[in-house]
This record gives sequence, C-alpha cells and structure tokens, in this order.
Amino acid sequence: MVENVASEMAELEAEDFYLLSGLEQGMRFSKWVDGAKLPDFADMTPEEVDYRLDRCERRGLLERKTIQYEGYRLTFEGYDALALHTFAERETIEGVGAPLGVGKESDVYEVRSYKPLALKFHREGYTDFREVNREREYTSDKEHVSWMYTARKAAEREHEALETLYPDVSVPQPIDHNRHAVVMERIDGVELGRAKLEDAQVVPILDLVLDEMATAYEGGFVHADMSEYNVFVNSEGVTVFDWPQAVPTDHENSDELLERDVRNIVGYFQRKYPHHIESVDTDALAAAVAADEFDSVDKFAE
Repeated sequence: MVENVASEMAELEAEDFYLLSGLEQGMRFSKWVDGAKLPDFADMTPEEVDYRLDRCERRGLLERKTIQYEGYRLTFEGYDALALHTFAERETIEGVGAPLGVGKESDVYEVRSYKPLALKFHREGYTDFREVNREREYTSDKEHVSWMYTARKAAEREHEALETLYPDVSVPQPIDHNRHAVVMERIDGVELGRAKLEDAQVVPILDLVLDEMATAYEGGFVHADMSEYNVFVNSEGVTVFDWPQAVPTDHENSDELLERDVRNIVGYFQRKYPHHIESVDTDALAAAVAADEFDSVDKFAE
C-alpha cells in the first residue's frame, strides 16, 4: 500500500533508487529480470546490487523468483516509490496523506503541497492483465506488454486529456505526471451515485453533465467510461473525473463511445429519478452533443 511506501521513503537511499530504476529498465524486455544483468542496468557493482536487492526486498519494493535463473521484478510498491521519488525531487508534493479512494484500477490519496492535491496511482493490468489488455485501446496492438506499461499508458492518457480539457471542461486541474501516477487538483464534492438530488435539481444536473460532455467533445475527447461514479456534484456544479479510457474524437469508435456514454448517464438518471427523466432519444441526444447543439435533455423526450 502507498501509505507503507511513503513511510519507507525517508529510509531509502539514492542507490536504492538506482537499483529500482535499473530493474524498471530491465522489465521493458522481460517479466523477470536476470539478476546477473542488474549491475549493467543499474550501473552498480554486483556486490552493491546484492546489498540493495536485500534492502528493497525487505521493504516490499521488489520480489524474486528462481526460474532458469534468479529473476527479479518491481512490485507496484516499488513502482510507487520511483514515482514518489520523482515528485519529491520536483517539489510537486511534500507528503502523502489519507486515501481518498481505493479501487480495482486506481488508488487515490491526498497529498501535501502548496494547495490540496490528489495523487492517483493507476493499477491497470496488475490484477487482471489479459482483460485490461483486450479492453484498453492503448495496449490492444501490443504483443508483449507489461503491467507497468499498461498502468503508465493509462496515466499518460488521463494526464493528456486533463491538460487538453482544463479549464474549458470542469475536470480536475492536472499538476504533474510521472510513470503510472498523476497529481491533480483535489475536488470536494459528492459522487453523483451517492448524491440525493432534490426534485428541482435532477434535470439541471443531468444537463450540466451532458454540457460538459459536449464541451469535452469540442475540445477533442470522449470520456468513454461515463457513469454516476465518475462525476462529483457540489455547490458549484459538477466535475467529471477519471479519464484514462478517453479517446480522441478522431478515433474510429469515438461516436459509438459517445453514444454509449450518453446512454449510460441518461440511463442512471432514468433508473434513479424515473418521474423526472422518462423516455429519451439518446441517439439524437448524442448527435446533438457531438455537434455542440445540446441545450437540454427535455428537448429529446420521446
């Protein structure tokens, strides 16, 4: 867990990070890195490598396995440590706080900095790599892809989308990015799926979400994973977050994904607030969102 890694950071030495970086480099070519090759990858003597391997293994930053050779690989904690070290060197963050959300594909923590920020570690590919590899557009054409690559590409895609869309779209402001981690503005609010909207709020909130989707489309991206779990609601409006599956609007499936996003978010409101959101022509609604002609969901009632 990140909390454990953060507590160990002060005890790690520069040479420990040289070893972890060397191991990261070696994992570009194989799942398990031959220990005999680590001195070259880390630019260290064999004796120093052995010492650092023991230190890092005790801290859960790497694991070893005897196959045809003595093999080593980073754990996600080791990858976390490398990202945290880079953020600390850049003075992006000063410390890691409490978890804000821990899920199957990402862990999010509050971090201390010049203002309240959130640190998101992508976990895609670590627990169910084959399924993620099939579903994620940025890995589907790769024959040999590690979980590190999958998580790093997810973070890159999310950071790219946030940088492109902010501030025109209500998304968290991106602050920094390294490896599989993204530092962004911390948003206070209630997840849409947990919010209890008043009768007079239902249609206006749905309109706000659809309007953000329209602005995002105009800005060049489709979220591609819209749901009640990816929207925060607060007194200032809505914020759409969690963009690692975003696709550019020139992608061959972008319109299909936009239609799915529209069906998903409208379907949620129909299930939870059936007396306010009844039958909607979602195909026409999605077309209006794409054409920047959306005004209100009421105009698409069937």
